[in-house]
Amino acid sequence: MSRSPEPRSSRRKEAPSEFPGPQLEPPYVGCHGAGVASANSSRASRHQELPAAADPKLRRAVFLDRDGVINRALEREAKPYPPRTLAEFEILPEVPDALARLKSAGFLLVVATNQPDVGRGTLPREIVESIHAHLLAQLPVDRVEVCYHPGQGASDCDCRKPRPGMLRRAAAVLNIDLGRSWMVGDRWRDVDCGYAAGCRTIFIDRGYAEELRRKPDFSARHLGEAADIILAGLTNL
Repeated sequence: MSRSPEPRSSRRKEAPSEFPGPQLEPPYVGCHGAGVASANSSRASRHQELPAAADPKLRRAVFLDRDGVINRALEREAKPYPPRTLAEFEILPEVPDALARLKSAGFLLVVATNQPDVGRGTLPREIVESIHAHLLAQLPVDRVEVCYHPGQGASDCDCRKPRPGMLRRAAAVLNIDLGRSWMVGDRWRDVDCGYAAGCRTIFIDRGYAEELRRKPDFSARHLGEAADIILAGLTNL
C-alpha cells in the first residue's frame, strides 16, 4: 500500500453517527442501457421517490468496482474483461473477509459497475443479472448499480464511469455522505469516478496495460489491503 491515510477536511463533511437508514429500492438497480431511456430522467425520478422529511443523518459507504475487485477479471493481452457466464464468475479469496470487516465498521457497501457489452449486444442482460443475484446472495453488499450503456461514443449518460451518476444515485437513495466515502477500483475510470463524486479513491493495481489519468489517494494490491487502508483511516479521525 502506498501510505497511511490522513484526514482530509476539504472533502469530508461533519455528519452525525450512522443509523440503520431505510432501503427505499431493491438492492439491484441497473440503467436501461443502449440509449433506451435517459439516465438523467431516471435519476430525477428516484430523487422524487425520497420522502419529504427524509432523515438528515448521512452514512459512510465504500463503492466497489466489480470485475478485478470483487471477482477475478478475465485477462487477455493485459486487459481485463468481465465473465461471460455465471460459471466464470469467481469471487476473489480476500473479498468476503474484507467486506465483512468494512460492514462491521458501519460502512454501506455499493457495487458500481459498467457492463457495456449488454448495450453493445454482445452479452445478454440476463447473464449479468444472474451474476448479480449470486453476488448479493454470497456477499454483504447493500446495493448494485449497473450502467449498461455501450460507450464508445454510442451513448451519452451520466451513469457510465468515469461519470459519477451511479454513485450519486445510490447516495440519494441510501443517505450517503460522499465526502466521507470511498471508491475502490482497478481502472482509471474508477479513480476518476470517485474523484468526481467527492470520494477518497483507492486503486487496485492489477498491472493492466492501461495508464491512470488521475492519481488515486491510495494504492493497494487487492481489496483486503484496501480495507486495511479504509479502516486505518477511521482511527485517525
